[in-house]
Amino acid sequence: MYDLHTHTIFSDGELLPAELIRRAAVLGYQTIGITDHADRSNTTSLVRTLDPMRETASAYGIRLLVGVEITHVPPVEIPLLAREARDAGADIIIVHGETTTEPVAPGTNAAACACADVDVLAHPGLISIADARMAHDNQVTLEITSRGGHNRTNGHVVCVARAERCLLAVNSDTHAPSDLMEMTERMQVARGAGLTEEESTSILSGKNLPFL
Repeated sequence: MYDLHTHTIFSDGELLPAELIRRAAVLGYQTIGITDHADRSNTTSLVRTLDPMRETASAYGIRLLVGVEITHVPPVEIPLLAREARDAGADIIIVHGETTTEPVAPGTNAAACACADVDVLAHPGLISIADARMAHDNQVTLEITSRGGHNRTNGHVVCVARAERCLLAVNSDTHAPSDLMEMTERMQVARGAGLTEEESTSILSGKNLPFL
């Protein structure tokens, strides 16, 4: 199992990185992305702070993807911060998409989908066909999320992703211990978003994701 989108006490999560990693290991995860919220004030420091946790994760049998979630920044800053994170050593770069539950700046989805340094567009809300087409062209993965509120538009994301042959990933956007899912719950999120059993199995395997 994988979960590419989790948070720790270094942004608005409840857990130390080590506890998050340990809990994921007990649930049977092989890969975890720690992607705390980032803007111009902390992008590089987040990546450097998490870098030593790779060894801790390895001791628990987990592959840690050190990353960031670029959050609520002006769209023009997204490629700059994505490059800054990559240069600092980030394995995965997520952008906080235009969820319908928060005042994300219009144009955020487009800026993320146009950026070759972005790996995942989280909870992209009512993403447009044009933005999804750019996501396909740049191999930006669209997120199906279990997080309350953000998950209202999962069905729309699946429909648009199918039409434009976009990569999809199922993530928890974990902030608290109870947010991490077992495999049965991950399958429920995928099927509930409108994916077939075959599609769900393929997406949950992560085999098609270039960064895995």
